[in-house]
Amino acid sequence: MMGTIGILGGMGPLATVDIFNKIITLTEANSDNEHIEIIVDNNTRIPDRTNHIINNGENPTNYLIKSAIRLEMMGADVIIMPCNTAHYFYDEVVKYIDIPFLNMIVETAKETEKLYSGKKVGLLATAGTYNSGIYDKVFSEYGLELIKPDSDKMKYIMDLIYGIKSGRSDIDITNFHTVLQDLKEQEVEAFILGCTELPIAFEMFDINEKYIDPTKILARSSIKYVGRKIRNESI
Repeated sequence: MMGTIGILGGMGPLATVDIFNKIITLTEANSDNEHIEIIVDNNTRIPDRTNHIINNGENPTNYLIKSAIRLEMMGADVIIMPCNTAHYFYDEVVKYIDIPFLNMIVETAKETEKLYSGKKVGLLATAGTYNSGIYDKVFSEYGLELIKPDSDKMKYIMDLIYGIKSGRSDIDITNFHTVLQDLKEQEVEAFILGCTELPIAFEMFDINEKYIDPTKILARSSIKYVGRKIRNESI
């Protein structure tokens, strides 16, 4: 099939731009007309996912459902959602749509199994993602060993993530590097960038570590789903 991708975005806007850019960059196309049609709902009104999971803040489920329905009504053939933590609400959202909704966590587990089966991988994510257990559940189904930072170090990851969300480029990442070092001492082979702001941060601060980018994996999966070829499988 040659279909249209719907991006359920706004969580945050930079992450939405990042996956849009990756779809364009990774699609084999020689002209404007050969690219994939993409519909974006950059819904910045969706309440903070971590705040709901950790502090029982406003529930984002209905906002996510409305965005998904809107994308389907606008002609999307498949939906993707570039926000790891929001996949905590995935099972509820899919009940309200009649088109496929690719699961970022599942797609990441499939790719990780190919690359790092039998090896340890470290999860870098929001407190909401850690507390929800969404990666633990899916990765255990694929027999993957997931290593997480000590609870007192998770704050340093959140500081970086929310610094990116606020548009800052002057973030002190010294403490974040201690998180990476601690995980490497536990013999992790690579880091899963389990928040869609983290690929942006790794590029912005030129963090030279081996990592798995769920945003790029989801971009690839969506391109293939609508029947298009990847420009360079080695990217």
